[in-house]
Order: sequence, then structure tokens, then C-alpha cells
Amino acid sequence: MRTSFTFSNDPSLIDRPRVHAWLSKQAYWAEGRARETQEAAIDASRNYGVWNADGEQVAYARVVTDAVTFAWLCDVFVDPGVRGDGVGKMLIAGVIADLEPLGLKRIMLATADAHGLYARYGFAPSEDPNLFMIKQMTA
Repeated sequence: MRTSFTFSNDPSLIDRPRVHAWLSKQAYWAEGRARETQEAAIDASRNYGVWNADGEQVAYARVVTDAVTFAWLCDVFVDPGVRGDGVGKMLIAGVIADLEPLGLKRIMLATADAHGLYARYGFAPSEDPNLFMIKQMTA
């Protein structure tokens, strides 16, 4: 029997300790991230989640944006126990629906393993990989 899930963009619902544990222990891009760093990132971003019928958070994403021209979708994480149940699709669909009214020109993201999921929502590889540059900073 499939569990029912609910999407929300209400930042007060975010289970901050759970999100930090997921990202700092299970996410290749955020492994070892300090709690205070995660707290600051949450506070400076648009936050999204999916919750199961028991009110337990089962997914998280955040967006860094100027809310006018550009957004960066990041820290997308789905609890391993619900992967394959449509939670990732619900999360990304909800994020895109929340951002669409802003009229952004571009939403960017980076992924090592979820290209198929994001392609369903219109994301594609950059037409010119030489266009974007990255400066790695030491933390």
C-alpha cells in the first residue's frame, strides 16, 4: 500500500535536524557540512519538502534565487526509504510550480545521478559547457 505524501513550501515545517543529518551524512555534495552552515543555508533560501501521512519529512530541496531572473536548485534529497514512491517527482514538480510565477529566465542545478528525473521537468545539459565557470572556494 502506497503512503500518501504532501508537498509544502512552508519553511516552518522543515525538520532541520533531519535535513542536516541527511545532507551531512548521506549526500555526496554536502558530506561533513556543519550544522551552522546548513542552518544559514536554510535561512537564506526558499525551502521545500515532502511529508508522509504521519507528518514525517521524507524529502527536501532548497532554491537560492533573486526571485526575478535566476535560481539555483540544490540540496535535493529523498529519504532512501521512500525512493521509488514518486516523492522525488512530487518534490521537483512542487518546486517548479512555486518558481514559475516568478518569471525566472533560468533555473540551474548540478547532479551526478538524477538526470532522468530532472529531464522530466525540462532540465537539459547546458548547450555550451564552456559557458559556465566555477571558482572553488575553501571553507
